[in-house]
Amino acid sequence: MRAGLFWLSDKQWARIAPHLPSGLQGPARVDDRRIISGIIHMLQSGGRWRDCPNEYGPYTTIYNRFNRWAKAERWCAIFEALAKPGKDALVLSLDSTSIKAHRCASGGKGGSTLRPSADRAADARRKSTL
Repeated sequence: MRAGLFWLSDKQWARIAPHLPSGLQGPARVDDRRIISGIIHMLQSGGRWRDCPNEYGPYTTIYNRFNRWAKAERWCAIFEALAKPGKDALVLSLDSTSIKAHRCASGGKGGSTLRPSADRAADARRKSTL
């Protein structure tokens, strides 16, 4: 196995196993653990589905499973189960020193949408003389 690939641990798998579909008819399913690990790897890396490493299985299977479960709204329950803190949870804190925001991140084009009300503007000192 190549280094840098994401695989669900036994604890993570135990958390999401109840949220997976069971008793489905049709052909034998490809290993869910391998496919879900591939989906999470692709979401983390941000790459194209076609570039998914072969260790996770066929990229078409990985994409189709992601797409079907997204339409069925199954991912919310799975990701909530993965994010739920456990006994050995690690708490992290992010602040402005950790993540830089782009200079335009505070508002859309034209700056902030906060404008003074008409009453305040009338009471304010004039900036120019007539």
